[in-house]
Amino acid sequence: MESKTPSLLFLALFCIFSSTSTAFNITRILSNYPDFSTFNSLLTQTGLAQQINSRQTITVLAVSNGAIGGVSGKPVDIVKRILSAHVILDYYDQKKLENIKKQSSILTTLYQTTGSANDQQGFLNVTKTPNGIVFGSAVKGAPLTVSLEGSVASQPYNISVLQVGGVIEAPGIENMAPPPPPAPKTASAPAPAPTSAKTPAEAPAPAAEEPAADDAPTEAPTPAAEAPNADAPLSSPPQPNSTPADETPAAAPAHSGSSRLHVDGVVAVAMGLVACMMGF
Repeated sequence: MESKTPSLLFLALFCIFSSTSTAFNITRILSNYPDFSTFNSLLTQTGLAQQINSRQTITVLAVSNGAIGGVSGKPVDIVKRILSAHVILDYYDQKKLENIKKQSSILTTLYQTTGSANDQQGFLNVTKTPNGIVFGSAVKGAPLTVSLEGSVASQPYNISVLQVGGVIEAPGIENMAPPPPPAPKTASAPAPAPTSAKTPAEAPAPAAEEPAADDAPTEAPTPAAEAPNADAPLSSPPQPNSTPADETPAAAPAHSGSSRLHVDGVVAVAMGLVACMMGF
């Protein structure tokens, strides 16, 4: 147990030392340089200082009070966009920049992580020229006019603060409309409401059919009118009209029978007269 105590103590001290060595505070670092007081204040106002301190590896391109120009007079959201493009998401000190093999390199900035960057606005172009290293926005056609002035402070390989000769502003970064809130997506949810509204519209259809049901009693007299048809004996007088038509031929034989009787009578009378005459 006694042999393990020194090793545990050493491990605890190492953890404390490592955590202390990686922690940094950009506000505290810049407070030692009064020439960056405006830049330092803007980092605090926009909340960028807190985001910088939460990173493990970062490079800040600081702008002096004399070169920051009218950025401090702009709205806070625009200032935040502009200055977030001055925070590189990697460690670069002056020596590392000078040793870059490529003439030009593209560096990712904190502004790229916001999701608001368009057309390479979240990237910086760093280029080596005969007169030194210059910075500019990676947007196509953006000028490379901001020069590297020197190193302000560094804590390898966690944070590096470099001084640049002016503000690096990506074209169109001030005119960008804020991203639309997700509220319109929820607002589109009531769209199905008209579908449910159609259901009441169809409700009158059954109401329109109700008069048809009321007409059913109106049709009831029709069966009543047809009731006499069931009483065929009452309406039989039309049928006798056809019956005499059938009896007319039957009457003809009756007439011929009477004619025969008449002839027979005449014959009998004639024979009687003949007999009388013969008797005389």
